[in-house]
Amino acid sequence: MACFLVPAGAGVVTTLLRRRLPAASHPERLSALLLGGSAMLAVEHVSNGEVVPWPPFLTAMRSPAETAQMLREMFTVGGTMTAVLILVWLLMLALEQKLQLQPQGRRRCG
Repeated sequence: MACFLVPAGAGVVTTLLRRRLPAASHPERLSALLLGGSAMLAVEHVSNGEVVPWPPFLTAMRSPAETAQMLREMFTVGGTMTAVLILVWLLMLALEQKLQLQPQGRRRCG
């Protein structure tokens, strides 16, 4: 329903704070992961009719029961997606650091 809003919010925060984060941590990559994934999910939700161009914009906000379900989904699914994307970013940083620490003669492909 609105799970894409959680990683989108995290992406906006990351984009706004990227100048305060160390350049070596590549915050632009995290922003790209979060915002790109959110954009793809937003398109999917629009195509399913869950997001509409008129108020309240999210069809799950039509009733209090649907809104409660939407908030649970945002917390569980959106929070999990955000955590997984942050984990992927951290793994990318660790892999990059490991590859840079290897001596040139020992790098092997495949």
